This record gives sequence, structure tokens and C-alpha cells, in this order.
Amino acid sequence: MRKANAPVREKTTLVIADGTAMGCELLRNQLSSPKYSIKVIASAVDQAGTLEVAAKHNPDVALVSAGLREGPRSGFELVRQLRAAHPKTRVILLLDSPDRDHIVEAFRNGASGVFFRSDSLERLWKSIRSVHLGQVWASSRELQYLLEELVQTMPFHVVDVHGGVLLTEREDQVVRLVAEGYTNREISKELGLSEHTVKNYIFRVFDKLGVSTRVELALYAMNQRQAGALSVRGSGKLAS
Repeated sequence: MRKANAPVREKTTLVIADGTAMGCELLRNQLSSPKYSIKVIASAVDQAGTLEVAAKHNPDVALVSAGLREGPRSGFELVRQLRAAHPKTRVILLLDSPDRDHIVEAFRNGASGVFFRSDSLERLWKSIRSVHLGQVWASSRELQYLLEELVQTMPFHVVDVHGGVLLTEREDQVVRLVAEGYTNREISKELGLSEHTVKNYIFRVFDKLGVSTRVELALYAMNQRQAGALSVRGSGKLAS
């Protein structure tokens, strides 16, 4: 029996996109258990159907398989379409295997997390709840992939949609070293600054870009670079 005045946890509303009706039904049945606090409100087997139900129901989270009825990689494109049309809906891409390029592409297209079919149902529930709370669902291995990608693709200057430079030259230097995996102490030695000053620079960068962790900085850079211009977006927290 629930204790008096105990908070009632709001259910996470979920849309499922899988390549077959059977796949959608299996996921729906597994995730609809009352213990998961998830309400599966709709499912679809293709891009058009998923976008239609997302527009109708405005779900908290969309669980999208990499392969839909349009083809084995159509889920990646759907992630991008959902993030563009429904920015408040968090998207998890369901992958068959932990392929590095697929993981990077998923986050570049705007996914808030990746999940593998070999993982447990319990972890799937946790991933859905976590991204609903604004967190990024990724393992340390996947985060390393993202940081490596950031080092390769980081632009010379972070700019807004109008081409205006958002960061100072020193802040750009700090961002580059953060992206390369330097600690605050290592950055202070590299740039001849105190650790306290480095920390202040990092907090300032986070505030300007609307992020709160080094990992979110990587996601910010990749997502906005993919869109063609780096602009400020909302922040989240990291889940493991």
C-alpha cells in the first residue's frame, strides 16, 4: 500500500517504431508491465507512421529500431526527423550490435541514447526512464567513441546560427583540450593557467552552450555541426 503523501511517479509515454508489427507488439507487451511506469501509447513500422503518431501524441520518448519497413538503416533518418519535428521527444535508437560508426551516427542525428538488443529488458526500462529525465544513455565505451569523433570534427570556432562567434579564443582553446580528454590539471599546465581559472572557463563555456558535462559538449558539437551551424540547445545529465 502506498504511504500517505508519497509522490506518485508519472508514467513515461512511449512510442515504438520497429520494422515489423510483431516486433512492435513484443516490445509493447514487455514494456507495459505496471512495474516499469511506462505507457506505450502507439507503435508504427515505418517513418511516416511514426511521425504521424508522434505528432498526434507528443510522446516523452520514442524507441526506434535501426531497421524499419523502408530499409535496414531507415531508423537513423527517422531519429533526425523526429528530433527536428518534435524536439521535446527524446529518442533512443535500438541497435543490433555495438558498431562504432552506428553509435556515432545515432548521436549525431540527435539520439539521446542507444540500446542494443542483446541487453536486458531491465536496462531498456532504465534507459527509457533516464532519457525522459533529460539524461544521456551511453556506456563509457560509447562516450569514448563520441569524444574521439569530437576531436576529429570540432570546428575552429563555435558559432551561432547567424555565424556569430560564441566563445572567446581562450575558451576555444579550453574546449579543444577538453574534447581531447585533458583533465583540468592538464589543461592548466598546457595553457599556463591555474586550475581554478580553467574550471571557471569550463563553467562559462557550459553556460554559453547550454550544456553541463564534457560529454554533452561532444554531443552538442556533433549535433549542431551535422545541422550545418552550431547553436545553443538545452542541456541534460549523463546516465550510465
